[in-house]
Amino acid sequence: MSLTTGLPVERFLQTLEIVAREGKHLSYSWNSLFSQTIDAEWVRNLEHAPEIAERLEAFVSRFGRMQDTVADKLLPRWLLALAEKPGSQIETLNRAERLGILASTERWLEARNLRNRLVHEYITDPERFAEDLNLAKEYCPMLLDTFNRSRHDAITRIGLKKENLPEGLPVDLV
Repeated sequence: MSLTTGLPVERFLQTLEIVAREGKHLSYSWNSLFSQTIDAEWVRNLEHAPEIAERLEAFVSRFGRMQDTVADKLLPRWLLALAEKPGSQIETLNRAERLGILASTERWLEARNLRNRLVHEYITDPERFAEDLNLAKEYCPMLLDTFNRSRHDAITRIGLKKENLPEGLPVDLV
């Protein structure tokens, strides 16, 4: 990165690096947690399995953190790097969808509501919590894809060199 790219682009690139690290950590937690079937019985057994509970905590934290960083920092900084003024979060999400960075604002907001339930309704209803965890499993590729689309846009629209960017993230979690 050269200093001639300007502060908005530099800040975008710094945030892109942060999101890349968060995405790697989220992928690791996803693979670690979802290597087993998660159902209400699994949730009920968490009190007897502190190591699995820690994996769960890490996943929920990383799921929320990546959403927060992308929506609160990456997308507004991406717009600034494009010499656009970001608006409210919903306006920024809608603009990102129109420009092809976000697959669906509606799905993003669903994932956001899910994140809030995972954090604030933690295991009060094992059936619902298991359902929500499995929904979070399905939303993770969208988060990773949003990073990859942002990265690709940095190359195609902003004109940055691929070698100056973090590597893309695998979206097909296994």
